[in-house]
Amino acid sequence: MAVNATPTYDLQPSAQQVPTEQNYMNNFDFLNQYLPDTYEKEFERYGNRSVASFLRMVGAEMPSNSDLIKWAEQGRLHVKYARCTSGAAAASLTAVWTVPGIGLAPGAGANDPANYNPQLNANSGTLSAIRVGQTVMISDNTAGSTLSNKAIVTVAPTSAAPNVFTVAYYETGGQTMAAAVSCDIFIYGSEFNKGTNGMVGSLDSDDIFFDNKPIIIKDKYSVSGSDMAQIGWVEVTGEDGVNGYLWYLKSEHDTRLRFEDHMETAMIEAVPAGAGSGAGDFLQGTGAGLSAADLNGSDGIFFVVGNRGNVWGAGNPVTLAQFDSVIQRLDKQGAIEENVIFVNRQFSFDIDDMLAAQNSYGAGGTSYGLFDNDEEMALNLGFSGFRRGYDFYKTDWKYLNDPTMRGGLVAGKVNGLLVPAGSTSVYDQILGKNAKRPFLHVRYRASETEDRRYKTWITGSAGGARTSDLDAMEVNFLTERAVCTLGANNFFLFQD
Repeated sequence: MAVNATPTYDLQPSAQQVPTEQNYMNNFDFLNQYLPDTYEKEFERYGNRSVASFLRMVGAEMPSNSDLIKWAEQGRLHVKYARCTSGAAAASLTAVWTVPGIGLAPGAGANDPANYNPQLNANSGTLSAIRVGQTVMISDNTAGSTLSNKAIVTVAPTSAAPNVFTVAYYETGGQTMAAAVSCDIFIYGSEFNKGTNGMVGSLDSDDIFFDNKPIIIKDKYSVSGSDMAQIGWVEVTGEDGVNGYLWYLKSEHDTRLRFEDHMETAMIEAVPAGAGSGAGDFLQGTGAGLSAADLNGSDGIFFVVGNRGNVWGAGNPVTLAQFDSVIQRLDKQGAIEENVIFVNRQFSFDIDDMLAAQNSYGAGGTSYGLFDNDEEMALNLGFSGFRRGYDFYKTDWKYLNDPTMRGGLVAGKVNGLLVPAGSTSVYDQILGKNAKRPFLHVRYRASETEDRRYKTWITGSAGGARTSDLDAMEVNFLTERAVCTLGANNFFLFQD
């Protein structure tokens, strides 16, 4: 028998660094020699990746023990009726006026913006803000018109005609407008003869009721027991105040950060499930056609401000004249003295350029500010705020810049959000009294035995858990919350 040529004899390392045919390796790989240098520390290529911070700065958190959160906000003290018309011709001494929208049944266009006019007593079915003896201002709302009248109400609306009333004009020439011209009408006082009875009827407060429902937000991280048996260390720093070494829980840390971001972004982006939608539960209990998702949704900040607040829909205001139109709208709302504008990067630049342009020597943008710049000083070309009628403070909002979130959008892009500072007084139906609340705040579900503000627990059979036969460790996250946007008429949403 002969010895086979293969496999060959083992390589014999030499005592000295002398190459021989016995110590030559032709199947080299890194496990045999020259192990690579490795960095045990992660390189933070994107910096702090979290986008949460907005609600921490402007809001507060407080518990709630109900599936529904309700509050009341004050309506206007005075009421103006728009798009009113009269069949009387010009020079008429009296006229019958009709207010659109009043008396319409729900679902019959009562809330259509083209029809809507407020009733101070919604239960009476009458236009109760107009009463006999009240004096009114009537103004032609046609652009460029100078026609107007002052008049006194002689016949008030009735249940049969809740949107019709009669006036007598003070002017000798009578009605200045032609028949069927759209006019605005508001009450400015009243006048009675000597020895007459008092005002007929009274007005109820024009309270507006709002509500929101909390949503349940969940996430989970899972790692198998086998992976936990082989430890690989990674050094982390920076985010969420975490420093030091992590092994298999590195991904758990990222999951936790992502969940905390979603706790905020869900409050910003949430929308209610609409009637007829695939996500809604409007068909619950009816059998056929029941929604598979069966969810309520919630009223997020962008949804509320977009529907009940103010919207700038023409890019960014880049001149003082454009900002003046924003300020004039705020004058018609709550006129909050101090406001914070959370902006993306481009909007921040636009505000800086607008303010810099007010300096007569600032064509190159280098002389505004404290005017004491020198070659050894870093030049500050930005502004933190300004005052024009109100105080406006500007701050960057990372959420609007992040390309994986709002910063990467084309359609539906939001450039900024103006938030009033301070708090407002509302009637809390749970507490049964008026309470001071921040304009933005979060309500989370909690009771004496269950706190759902931020829950986390471990399940499985690995990592110390002994709750099931699953050969893994699962870290679960849960919260149940809703955001309350009080006084949405004081907010401004800036979008393209």
